[in-house]
Amino acid sequence: MGNKEAIKTIAQNKKARHDYFILESIEAGISLAGTEVKSLRAGAVNLKDSWCDIYKGEVYVLGMHISPYEKGNIFNRDPVRERKLLLHRREINRLLGQIKQEGLTLIPISVYFKGSKVKVQLGLCKGKKLHDKRASAAERDAKRQIDRALKERTR
Repeated sequence: MGNKEAIKTIAQNKKARHDYFILESIEAGISLAGTEVKSLRAGAVNLKDSWCDIYKGEVYVLGMHISPYEKGNIFNRDPVRERKLLLHRREINRLLGQIKQEGLTLIPISVYFKGSKVKVQLGLCKGKKLHDKRASAAERDAKRQIDRALKERTR
């Protein structure tokens, strides 16, 4: 039984994992123009400073940079325009409630192709303080040292 919808990751937001605790992840579709999809196929996207906002009952991703398609000429759109995310109404209402009450943030974690559709993985995130970042860096270093020691020991 082959997987009909292969997932091909285009870009990841590594900074989000560093700056936030990701409490929950949600898959959403994204509304794009034709030349933007061609740029995504070439991997020309940057999620570094992007975030999501909910207004007028819709979810929009802001700050996501999709480079103009080099053969797109007049059909190219603004690289950092706001793009609408496609979610069900009850999902939007639930996210809005959590963002308002608990002070959480909606951040795009990755962009990928699922079959022929472009999907965005959103993270419902809580910001890390400086001491949290230091603790996670120390934890990562300790894990790396343990792995290195185990590898040396098995030789």
